[in-house]
Amino acid sequence: MTTLKIHDIETASEDSKSLLENSQKAYGMIPGLHGVLAGAPKILEAYQTLHELFTQTSFNEEELTVVWQTINVEHACHYCVPAHTGIAKMMKVDDNITEALRNETPLDNSKLEALRTMTLSIVRNRGHVSQKDLDTFFEAGYGEAQVLEIILGLSQKTISNYVNHIANTPVDAGFKKFEWTKENTVS
Repeated sequence: MTTLKIHDIETASEDSKSLLENSQKAYGMIPGLHGVLAGAPKILEAYQTLHELFTQTSFNEEELTVVWQTINVEHACHYCVPAHTGIAKMMKVDDNITEALRNETPLDNSKLEALRTMTLSIVRNRGHVSQKDLDTFFEAGYGEAQVLEIILGLSQKTISNYVNHIANTPVDAGFKKFEWTKENTVS
């Protein structure tokens, strides 16, 4: 099992300190992921920027959650699934949506299910989606912009999921009650 150092404001480089201070202000704490990312200031900056940009897309809170959690679950991220479960609760996303995503079961809402399916297709096929997949997504009410916005969300989650796998980032105390593991994951 690998681990990487989790920095705080005192141990972070000068270039990371202000970024961690931003995290502290935004979340009332420094998430463990941000502490790990502080080991390379530009990745922390990239992650924070991608997060901000993704939250400014056309997606509402439920749709943001669908994209984030679909990717987190597919990547089997032990840290991000609990974190985004807690974030979804803070965003007042219906618990049924969160549980379906965590359990990899279809969503009751057909439009959200189309978003989940397209996100999975992009992740699993590394962007090589079929015209049929696109047509189905468009028929659900989404457009080309949303395909691109999924890729923006995937960019953010790839950073966090991969770093958490390598760092074995401990789940933050506030999210421990939402701990999660995926069956058949590689250790």
